[in-house]
Amino acid sequence: MSEFDKPSRSEDEYFAKQEIERRKKWAKEQGAKMATEEKERLKQLHFMKCPKCGMDLSTIELHGIKVDQCPSCGGMYFDAGEVDSLLAADKKTGVLGKVFSVFK
Repeated sequence: MSEFDKPSRSEDEYFAKQEIERRKKWAKEQGAKMATEEKERLKQLHFMKCPKCGMDLSTIELHGIKVDQCPSCGGMYFDAGEVDSLLAADKKTGVLGKVFSVFK
């Protein structure tokens, strides 16, 4: 038997570390994949649903801006930037600007 038949302790440690790193990387990728799938599932479950009563939302036009409204409870929901667009369009009367200035 020659000395090359048996791996050294440092060689065993090296391959063990490589295996651990490979498994950590795989676990991280699987976690990210599951998180993405779960996020997509929740999006499909809640997309265009009223957060108050759970009914389907419909899109209406308000001063040239499309907003989501619940036909059941009457709630109106704005997407990102829609309130600012509505306030910019309301510069003439200023009523909405005064109301929304309380929340800023």
